[in-house]
Amino acid sequence: MADVNTGSCLCGAVRLRTSGPLRDVVGCHCSQCRKQTGLYLAATNAATADLTIDGKDSISWYRSSPTASRAFCKTCGSALFWVADDADQISIMAGLFDKPTGLRMSHHIYCADKGDFYELTDGLRQFPQSD
Repeated sequence: MADVNTGSCLCGAVRLRTSGPLRDVVGCHCSQCRKQTGLYLAATNAATADLTIDGKDSISWYRSSPTASRAFCKTCGSALFWVADDADQISIMAGLFDKPTGLRMSHHIYCADKGDFYELTDGLRQFPQSD
């Protein structure tokens, strides 16, 4: 995958640029991710220092657990980021990036919590909780 990737939320109020490597995409099926997205969350990961954000005033941060926060666009509601407290990495929703990214889906986590209305049939590794 390229070392520079750009992307945005649905309405374009938030634009992002990464200047370093991105982790393969992980599908998270936990109840929080399902409720936030309506299905499951597909995210990559980058070093926080490698992320540049334009439109920070359009971002709302939500404390989703005692140890992490999620961000979304105030205008269009696009899910943007998930970050653990004191982490030097940030999860970025993979669908925000402009193509081509070169990203590939790696595996699924929190499969024990996935919705009962879909199956995982892509042949990727599945973990009941985190990997």
